Amino acid sequence: MRLIVLLLTLFAAPLTANACVELEPCVLGERSYHVLPPDGWDGQKPLSVLMHFHGWKRQGTVVVEHPRIAGATRERGVLLVAPNGQGRTWDFWRPETPDVPFARAVLEDVAARYPVDRSRIYVSGYSYGSAMAWRFVCQDGADVAALLAVAGTLLQDTHCPEAPAAVRHVHGTSDTVMDFPLGPGGDTSYPVQLWRARMDCAEGRLEGGWRVTEHDLFTRTHWSCAGGEVVLDLHPRGHFIPRGWIARQLDELLAEEGAS
Repeated sequence: MRLIVLLLTLFAAPLTANACVELEPCVLGERSYHVLPPDGWDGQKPLSVLMHFHGWKRQGTVVVEHPRIAGATRERGVLLVAPNGQGRTWDFWRPETPDVPFARAVLEDVAARYPVDRSRIYVSGYSYGSAMAWRFVCQDGADVAALLAVAGTLLQDTHCPEAPAAVRHVHGTSDTVMDFPLGPGGDTSYPVQLWRARMDCAEGRLEGGWRVTEHDLFTRTHWSCAGGEVVLDLHPRGHFIPRGWIARQLDELLAEEGAS
């Protein structure tokens, strides 16, 4: 009987350490975040991580239940991490924002709870959360494998002391919420000008269109850079997370890293 109790205790220990799952927040000082392991995870295999910053007036609970975010990570062996912004928003306007060290603390706390593959840390966000994702990798992104940004940027003349290994950004040219940042002379590649300059990119290559649904046709431009790569997907619609976009980025990134 004592042996059975001991075995139950040992097997229950990881579950206790990771008791904050999905809608139950992980408390970190005065703040918190949410986490969602992928389907079928054996509890031991090192996990890729997608840290996603929620949109304005949302919380991480929305992220871990969102079919276009959580639906992508759950099926691809990726641990989804969703920090909670103070006041349900993010302070991405200035380099000294407390949200950058908070997000870094979240990643370290996650690594203490789960076996994290630190070579596969992705940072994402939507709308205000996308701008926050830009700010995080701008200030503390040297170990980030890729930025996956949806419909939100920083000003393109922002000084970024750091950068991720890859940048993938999607934006609607009809977006009037986080306005599409059209460049001089109508330059539609301007939404990623900051990263193209920061990462010393060569001339962009137009790769043609691709779609997930009949409503969402994307035009992709790809830049090979001394510091990695930059990808920009444009669509003619407004402000939303396109169906299948995050899933496709993860598929491509995981395939690239698996082949390297």
